Amino acid sequence: MNRTILKCGLLFTAEDEKVQENMAVVVEGNQIAKVAPWKEGEFQGEKVIDLSNKFVMPGLIDAHVHVNMNGETSIDKMYKSTAGEVTLWSMVHAQSDLMAGFTTIRDEGAMDFTDVALRDAINKGMVIGPRMFVSGVAISSTGGHGDGDFNPSVSGGTFGNIVNSPDEARKAARYTFKYGADQLKIMATGGVMSYGDEPGAPELSFEEMKAALDIANSRGRISSAHAHGAAGIKNAIRAGITSIEHGMLIDHEGMEMMKEYGTYLIPTIIAAHRIVEFGKTGALAPWMVEKATLCLENHGEHLKEMVAMGVNIGFGTDSGTAFNPHGKQAFEFELMTRCGFTPAQALLSATKVNSTLLKWHDRIGSIEENKLADIAAFDGNPLKDIRDMTRCSFVMKDGVVYKQEEIA
Repeated sequence: MNRTILKCGLLFTAEDEKVQENMAVVVEGNQIAKVAPWKEGEFQGEKVIDLSNKFVMPGLIDAHVHVNMNGETSIDKMYKSTAGEVTLWSMVHAQSDLMAGFTTIRDEGAMDFTDVALRDAINKGMVIGPRMFVSGVAISSTGGHGDGDFNPSVSGGTFGNIVNSPDEARKAARYTFKYGADQLKIMATGGVMSYGDEPGAPELSFEEMKAALDIANSRGRISSAHAHGAAGIKNAIRAGITSIEHGMLIDHEGMEMMKEYGTYLIPTIIAAHRIVEFGKTGALAPWMVEKATLCLENHGEHLKEMVAMGVNIGFGTDSGTAFNPHGKQAFEFELMTRCGFTPAQALLSATKVNSTLLKWHDRIGSIEENKLADIAAFDGNPLKDIRDMTRCSFVMKDGVVYKQEEIA
């Protein structure tokens, strides 16, 4: 079996917040065989990759991306394209994530099951890409986030499976799993980039969400809810959701429920931040900037409270949304530290925490014996300067090196 030894200057295994110096990680095939102190001469004659001037850690996990998009200001382009075209774009976008150190991504809703097609192609070795955990077509409601805003005479033009009753929601959930999704994604409230809805307003009813989530939970699958407004967040939690995406307009009762139910939060700070920042240039519709500003206003303070409470908070970026391209999402780490996370907590959110969320903690999320060899390395030390997370210089997935650079 092929064997590679990584000589690590600084090693963050993500089992805890500790950093170890001068360590060796032995990779056999696609697995980690050994983690031990480096001993000169021990691996003489073997393949050694020298990362002695790097910060080495598990491959990152972004729990909220959209591979169909890459920073465009609307999704109209997808409506005019075939599923084949969208899948090819998605492959390129996912590869950008991989090169930034994200060896695993969770896609949070795609057109025509294009995320399923890409996941399967990567798993079969047909194309290169990160490990993918996918949602298929998200479930939304008429006029809700994910529905289209075309003239009524235009058929199609939605980014979701539109339902308007518990029975329709149940059918949509079964349909989603039938065509290969790993999890269920629902739209509990309005959104920022969708015209004509309100981020704070509930959309799917509790009964509709519970009908869909009963299907996921009965199969042991996880689920996620796009949810900004407090009422929609609490409805989703009560209905059995696994993770709340965004959660920007949450209230104190919702925070307490997150803690009580063990619900995960994926805060995606960067998504609203980019819209607000680029909105100042006039590059985006005023209604979109207004909604993003509203959502971002108290998000940082809410996150500080939830960090202190011990709520499960993972890492996700909504990559693909306006001015938020794939491969550039590591700025989210800096934003998290502005919102109450220590650098170590931010790194754990994108490794140990997210692997537990996905129920893949036995395979990925830390550098331990018998786990998959998904490993990334960065120039500098992000525990001292979190901005170093944007300086990925080494990527290994499944024991294969996809990126290896020296410090410039």
